[in-house]
Amino acid sequence: MTAQTASSEAQVRADDRAHVFHSWSAQAKIDPLPVAGGEGASFWDYQGNTYLDFSSQLVNLNLGHQHPDLVAAVQQQAGRLATIQPAMANDVRGELARLISEVAPDGFEKVFFTNGGADANEYAVRMARQVTGRRKVLSMYRSYHGSTATAISLTGDPRRWANDVGDNGTVRFFGPYLYRSAFHATTIEEESQRALEHLEQTILLEGPSTIAAIIIETVVGTNGVLIPPPGYLDGVRELCDRHGILYIADEVMVGFGRLGEWFGIDAFGARPDLITFAKGVNSGYVPLGGVVISDRVAGHFDEVSFPGGLTYSGHPLACAPGVATFEVFRRDGVLERVRDLGSRVVEPALQAMAAKHPSVGEVRGLGLFWAIELVRDQETREPLVPFNAAGADAAPMGAFAAAVKEGGVWPFLHFNRTHIAPPLVISEDDLVRGLAVIDEALTVSDGYCSGR
Repeated sequence: MTAQTASSEAQVRADDRAHVFHSWSAQAKIDPLPVAGGEGASFWDYQGNTYLDFSSQLVNLNLGHQHPDLVAAVQQQAGRLATIQPAMANDVRGELARLISEVAPDGFEKVFFTNGGADANEYAVRMARQVTGRRKVLSMYRSYHGSTATAISLTGDPRRWANDVGDNGTVRFFGPYLYRSAFHATTIEEESQRALEHLEQTILLEGPSTIAAIIIETVVGTNGVLIPPPGYLDGVRELCDRHGILYIADEVMVGFGRLGEWFGIDAFGARPDLITFAKGVNSGYVPLGGVVISDRVAGHFDEVSFPGGLTYSGHPLACAPGVATFEVFRRDGVLERVRDLGSRVVEPALQAMAAKHPSVGEVRGLGLFWAIELVRDQETREPLVPFNAAGADAAPMGAFAAAVKEGGVWPFLHFNRTHIAPPLVISEDDLVRGLAVIDEALTVSDGYCSGR
């Protein structure tokens, strides 16, 4: 490391520790990694350590670090028109909205742009409440929908606990999760049926006429990479139709290629009323999210003013890399590549790990979005660490993560799971190498298993 690099790292650390207030953290207990740069599926620190980014940062960097097409799009737009307010028509904003509507299901022609995923969910809920005249929204316990007022109230995971002081119109329910079934199901068919029966009972007991919407992550993301069983999303659609409820598909994490589809709902034939997106639409190069609106919902506001807006809605610097994303996806066959790598490389590798390691309880996923659930005992399914573990209780996952990082891979961890979510542009060789590092690190978690 050169003196200049050492000086640069020291300044980054000093400024960060003195002045940056970090999210979801006790400020005195963290030591953020100073990152010097990145390219493709990797990033590196000032010490020269390079990591394969197996989390795509926060599952947003679908086209990887410093993609030349996306960088050029931002640069060219900045030189032409850096910003314009949302009340005016803008070429790149309109083009991106058209491109999104063209890959959305039939009957989705309008897009409302936001600054990210949380406010996309906020505005989808606001639209549903305006259209139905109802207040309540149903969401899953195992979910994350954002940290703004309504979004955190919709969220099921423990990050809600200290923040649930805003929206009081949320009711939670259990979604399908066969490995830890809340319904004592033994088959995927039973899990789907019983989860739908539970949702129906929740609707009836809450009063169908009081419920504006049901919001569901198409594949539950941070809280488990939970794939909806056959028939489940169709059943949600039927319940919504029967009771005049709108179905909101939260595609913030799985939209734009993560599952090998433009939208995750395409993998399941689901038919929502509103689709929220962010992250992969432009890989987060400039903050951007939005709501794709069905004609039925959009039509409500033809003669009725929509009560909402954002200063930076459809910001040109964010929309430009969004347009470039479509060009890259089509030119490079990204969707087809994700489906191929997921089924041919990732799935068999994870299945082999499950057969080899006693700490692997279950592997599940689709495309380039997978979870390995770690346990102390495969028979009892006791999690490797307790739910919402912290401190010493979380030490086994900390030891596993340290081994992964030592192997040059940056993991995505949540509770007793490690997720596989690399950039969609990762080379096959790097993907195989990263999976091998995780395979080796599982020997660390194996050490915590019963009888070892």
